[in-house]
Amino acid sequence: QVQLVESGGGLVQAGGSLRLSCAASGRTFSAYGMGWFRQAPGKEREFVAAITYSGGSTYYADSALGRFTISRDNAKNTVYLQMNSLKPEDTAVYYCAAARGHRYYLAAIDYDYWGQGTQVTVSS
Repeated sequence: QVQLVESGGGLVQAGGSLRLSCAASGRTFSAYGMGWFRQAPGKEREFVAAITYSGGSTYYADSALGRFTISRDNAKNTVYLQMNSLKPEDTAVYYCAAARGHRYYLAAIDYDYWGQGTQVTVSS
């Protein structure tokens, strides 16, 4: 079992930055590929970014490429999402997720554990 707890969300003006953190329980964090997803009101949950178990490879949605950076610290059992140049359309609840395996995973169905989410609101 892996429990995930996100933090770092909040209200920020367009053009600003936030860093989300996701703390994982358990001693096998390094065995999981990790990802960030988001869900805006009235929309489906969408992929944002993913990282392999070692942190050696990452993948981003087009909407995040060049603005967001996913990283992880396996010693701290934590994955991060640094978000820069935020736009109002980035407003959503952001979820981290863990997938058994060493790859990065792009589909929500590939993930085994989910956090409760943290709200990010970007004002114009």
